[in-house]
Amino acid sequence: MSQFINQQRRSFLGIAGGALAAAGFGIIAPARAQSKATALPAIKRGARRSIGPVKQINAGVLNVGYVEMGPASGPAVILLHGWPYDIHSYADVAPALAEAGYRVIVPHLRGYGTTRFLSTDTMRSGQPVAVSADIIALMDALKIEKAVLGGYDWGARTANIMAVLWPERCKAMVSVSGYLIGSQQAGKVPLPPKAELQWWYQFYFATKRGREGYAKNRHDFAKLIWQLASPKWQFDDATYDRSAAAFENPDHVDIVIHNYRWRLGLAEGEAKYDTYEKTLAQAPVIAIPTITMEGDANGAPHPEPAAYAKKFSGHYEHRLITGGIGHNLPQEAPQAFAQAIIDVSRM
Repeated sequence: MSQFINQQRRSFLGIAGGALAAAGFGIIAPARAQSKATALPAIKRGARRSIGPVKQINAGVLNVGYVEMGPASGPAVILLHGWPYDIHSYADVAPALAEAGYRVIVPHLRGYGTTRFLSTDTMRSGQPVAVSADIIALMDALKIEKAVLGGYDWGARTANIMAVLWPERCKAMVSVSGYLIGSQQAGKVPLPPKAELQWWYQFYFATKRGREGYAKNRHDFAKLIWQLASPKWQFDDATYDRSAAAFENPDHVDIVIHNYRWRLGLAEGEAKYDTYEKTLAQAPVIAIPTITMEGDANGAPHPEPAAYAKKFSGHYEHRLITGGIGHNLPQEAPQAFAQAIIDVSRM
């Protein structure tokens, strides 16, 4: 789930511009934003029951499972899922973008689906910068020089980190819940009680009991997270089970537990990323064109848009997606998300 960077912890204040209504969602856009919207054909949520076929490629320390759609010569778009979700978050978005002429790549992150480590000796790290390095390695393997990034939850954080550390590889970005770059130092600062309550599962994962409980009950645990994070999304069992299969990955529990323990400073990261972490700990501004998005019914921890508006120095818009949209925004509001990808790619 998305790392909460609250206003008490950071002075990321900035007030976005006036509100507009367009295509079923609200837009809050600073004056410098340049919208070049081209409307997509209507996308029916849940119309696609599957996404595939899944291909495999060696990339960095992984053999990555990914879906590829659209023309090989089209502008590259990489769509990144979160926890506890999988590539099916983009079952409706990816085909729509492919039909619009984009080369769409949707990978299983480390610890999900058919993605596997190439060596048993590699640390099963969930450190966010390691996940971001995985996507750079995937781009290298697929010979993609530059791509538009889209993501939510872990996927948005991954895209944010890529935009800071490897901006030359990132054309533009759609980031649900805004600016999500954190650090272990920031993670040590106590939050207000209500905010701490939202992170109950992070504290659970910090214990031996929590690790064992997640390993034993991951199917029901992840389903509960879906319900809490998207309280108005009436997904059926088939929709959930299709994604839950990805959590049977043999490295899934290790990756998830390490991710949340690392955030609290309870687990060490990989030394090779120490220099990167020093950069990220400064909460650097993101310069690539960006559209941030938020659902009006997101039940997961997330910062307010005003807290991160000034963390984006390039062309920027914020869009509030209405209609009971929760945390898994691409799957719950595929039309709005796909449109944002197209719009940001033309900024």
